[in-house]
Formats: sequence, C-alpha cells, structure tokens
Amino acid sequence: MSAEHIIKIGCCGFPVSKKKYFKTHKVVEVQQTFYKLPLEGTIEKWRNEAPEDFEFTIKAWQVITHSPKSPTWRKSGIKLEKPEAYGSLKPTSENISVWRKIVNIAKILRSKIIVVQTPPSFKMNDENLRNAIEFFREAKSISEDIVIAWEPRGNWVNYPESIREVVEETGIIHCVDPFIMDPTILSNIVYLRLHGRNSKWPNYRYKYSDSDLESLMLKIMRYFRKGCSEIYVMFNNVYMYDDSLAFKKKCASVFRGKCI
Repeated sequence: MSAEHIIKIGCCGFPVSKKKYFKTHKVVEVQQTFYKLPLEGTIEKWRNEAPEDFEFTIKAWQVITHSPKSPTWRKSGIKLEKPEAYGSLKPTSENISVWRKIVNIAKILRSKIIVVQTPPSFKMNDENLRNAIEFFREAKSISEDIVIAWEPRGNWVNYPESIREVVEETGIIHCVDPFIMDPTILSNIVYLRLHGRNSKWPNYRYKYSDSDLESLMLKIMRYFRKGCSEIYVMFNNVYMYDDSLAFKKKCASVFRGKCI
C-alpha cells in the first residue's frame, strides 16, 4: 500500500448524534438531500458545526432519478409542475435545473462526491441507457471537479457492459455494494455502499460478521493493487455505526494510518 492510498469509512446518514459521530468518523453521506432539498441556511449550518476536516458526500435528490409515482416521491409530498419531465435520468431542462441545485449544495458542504442512486424500476433498456449517457454528460459538464458516483439498482447488475459504456462515455464512477458486484471500471476513487447481505438485498437489518469484514478488506486490497488510490466505504444498514467502527479498527491494524 503506497503513501497515497487512503480508506474513508463512514455511514449513510447520522446513526448517532452529530456530536458523537464527529468524534469517531471523518465522513458521512447526507441522506436528507435525497428526500427533499434543504434550505441553504440549513446546509451552511451543517458545514459550520462540523470539524474543518470533516467530509460530507451527498445523495442526489430523488426528483432526478425516481418516477413521480414512486413511494418515496409520494411520501415526501413533492409537488412540481410538469412532473412527467422529471426523474429516470431524463436529460430534460427540468432535471438539469434540479442537478444545478444539487451541485450548489455540494459546493456549500465542500463535497467531493454526489451519489446518484437509480431504483430497480429504472431498468436497463435502450431508452434508459441513452438517457443515462446524455444526462450524465450534461451533469458532468456543470459539476466541475465534483465526482458523480452512480449506483444503478435492479437488473443493471446483469448488464455490466452497459454500465461500463455509461461510465466510459461520461466520466462518472460506478458505485457498488461490493458484496453484490465489483465496479465495472476502477478509477482513482472507488465509492462503496454496503446495504446488508443474504438472499434479500438490500437487507438493512443485517449485521456484518468479522468474516464479512475480512472479505471486504481483501476486496479493498485488490482495488488498490489495480490502481485505485482513494476508497470510500459507506455502511447503510441498521448496525452501520457499530459495523463501521469495527471495520475502522480492522483496517487500522493493517493499513497503519491510511484509514480514516
């Protein structure tokens, strides 16, 4: 492991109070931005109350990824004119306008990464493939140095070459649960989201075993050997706080100061 290698371990959302979390972790993935865009004042407060070296990544608003008919959209009470112009990574002016707002939030938080999670209903087909490429091209062009990490769910796992095409054509990165699949293309930055194991996926009530964490560490070693330099490991299960701490401890004993 070279001096440039680093592992960043955190949680998707704050599983404990911010005050406690700031003492044990250096990165969090903001979930509120998926359900409804916070006010700028709220975002500035988050940044100001966090330590200077603390990192926020953010999850993109569901308005650009999910159908207006989706349960999470309806539950959030989102009301927009022309709802049919939004969601499903449609390369519409409406979706791109929302993306600009998401980028603005990322800049306020000084976020390096925006996670874009598409639902299982966004299936791999010719139309969605075209939309993904066109949308991400435009999104990338206005995101400056912010990294876009795309986590496609559903049947995309059966079409790695299509995922590869999107990544190669647009310059984004492929975000994965490493227990489901590896990134189709490894870039300098790898972003992993862990949603639990077993036959049901995601399985948020799953607690990762010591054996699981050993397997995860071996995967990370392999990614480093293939040229990656910075790996985010973001737990997204009920036991995310304890599991992330356990993994930090395990990594610290092996990677010696390269794990935060």
